[in-house]
Amino acid sequence: MPIDNIDKEALRAKYLAERDKRLRPDGNDQYLRLAGTSLGHYLDDPYMPVVEREPVTDHVTVALIGGGFAGMITGARLKESGIDSVRIVEKAGDFGGTWYWNRYPGAQCDTASFVYMPLLEETGHVPTEKYAHAPEILEHSRRIGEQFELYDNALFHTEVTDLEWDAQRSVWIVRTNRGDEFTAQYLAMGTGPLHVAKLPGLSGIDDFEGHSFHTSRWDYTYTGGDESGAPMTELADKRVGIIGTGATAVQCIPHLAKACRELYVFQRPERGEYA
Repeated sequence: MPIDNIDKEALRAKYLAERDKRLRPDGNDQYLRLAGTSLGHYLDDPYMPVVEREPVTDHVTVALIGGGFAGMITGARLKESGIDSVRIVEKAGDFGGTWYWNRYPGAQCDTASFVYMPLLEETGHVPTEKYAHAPEILEHSRRIGEQFELYDNALFHTEVTDLEWDAQRSVWIVRTNRGDEFTAQYLAMGTGPLHVAKLPGLSGIDDFEGHSFHTSRWDYTYTGGDESGAPMTELADKRVGIIGTGATAVQCIPHLAKACRELYVFQRPERGEYA
């Protein structure tokens, strides 16, 4: 059909109608936050053990909260500018942000790698794919941390619990869940929502007695396989259910379907059907 003959208003109306089907009046309240619930163990880190350490009580020039792309890029630029006293505080066990947590089978970037992956020229890395898979992005995050010496002063598996401005000394007092209480002349936050694991607010979801986990904490010890794409052989005799049909599901469902005996995909009802 020639482009001049397209009914643009009808097309726009169609897209708006499809969008409206997916809007819910309860917004983010439809989700269940895991912290403090019977499913709180979903938040445990299955990838790296928590290393015991003594509380930190020193002073840094810049404290950055969050070790994802924002924190790493900011830290790298500060180091390039000659500011060496930089500390990144990250609740995961390594750099990478959402790419630390999301290691489900098939995970990959949905934006062209040359646009999405930071500091490529500075590190000399050339992406191997137009849309890089998660292991390469996590490896690149570690490359940034090593090249710019961001590991030296970082605190991993650590969450900031309190920030206090000390006007008399003109410093921030930073307290964490690991007993740290250090000061910083400057403070920056590189936190985002995409690393936060949440569940659909379904009645009885915590009554399920089978094995379950969140895709951002993929349990390869149960499924077999690994994040590089090895077959999930332990699912061969299993009936598997996955809740959701978003980008994560689109990427991991083909791998699950190949691996398990039977796969059920659950999608929430459209607007007006769930009340």
